[in-house]
Amino acid sequence: MRKERKSTKIMFIFICILAFIISFVSSAIFKMTYQPKWAKKYSIDWNDSIGTIYKDLSYGDNASNKFDLYVPKDNSKENYGLLVYLHAGGFTSGDKSDDAAILEWLCSKGYVTAGINYTLRTNENDASVYSQSMDIKEAIPVVVEEAKKLGYNLNEMVISGGSAGGTLAMLYAYRDAEESPIPVKMMFEMVGPSSFFAEDWDNYGLDKNNEAAAGLFALMVGTEIDKDVIGTTELQEIMKPISGYAWVNEKSVPSVIAYGKYDKICPYKTVAHLVNALKENNVDYQYFEAPHSGHGLQNDNKVYEAFMDTVVNYLDKYMPVEN
Repeated sequence: MRKERKSTKIMFIFICILAFIISFVSSAIFKMTYQPKWAKKYSIDWNDSIGTIYKDLSYGDNASNKFDLYVPKDNSKENYGLLVYLHAGGFTSGDKSDDAAILEWLCSKGYVTAGINYTLRTNENDASVYSQSMDIKEAIPVVVEEAKKLGYNLNEMVISGGSAGGTLAMLYAYRDAEESPIPVKMMFEMVGPSSFFAEDWDNYGLDKNNEAAAGLFALMVGTEIDKDVIGTTELQEIMKPISGYAWVNEKSVPSVIAYGKYDKICPYKTVAHLVNALKENNVDYQYFEAPHSGHGLQNDNKVYEAFMDTVVNYLDKYMPVEN
């Protein structure tokens, strides 16, 4: 009987983890295929007169430690701003090439842009959200140096991303900015998990099963978690390395964020911790809530468009392109 109960618990944990992964991957596929009509103003028909793309540059020894660098045609300026966009995919899938369109468009505005791959979680490795955030931290100095070799001196940067990439962007902007080789001027992201309270992850059943919560959160942070710490302050200390909201302080960079009210993938309840942290620390931020949408923001085109318009305004304010 005990063996049967143990087997049932293990299976339940596995189902929760599998549901999480499938949900995020499905979301990534949707985001790659869905393009509203208004999005055309945030795209460009790329050609050699706009710039040059250097693909699969290495920043580490692992096969996944690659980045793509987009540089504008005009290389005569003294300094350039760097804009990094991190891909979605539930921490288990996705690729830097998925975001080629936004990276090309931002490069056409005069920025040096970069898409960075990170080691994806598989059944054969122990990659976690934390190790992936360390990949990004390791990559940024190499991106800066590579751009310099090509004749583009970078003196400031913006980091951004969507879903899983949004989480990694937050961690670099709020947790690692002080160690960045160039100043981080702002951050923008959509639907990235920023907090890990079991009660907020109720759509995965984590509010009613401490073992399942411990299993999924342990996989994400990369360290074992005892089920007895679920619901305690100790859990938040354990999860802090990957909890974007927990690193927000009065010096945090300006931020533009967007979330769907009916998001079941990145649970909507988790958003409140990030918004409260930004508000309480007087960070210059804009929060866009899509009232009819889930993870894709697909049912609120006006909100999505307003989010992108605000991103442009913040870029013009905090990292304008030098003439």
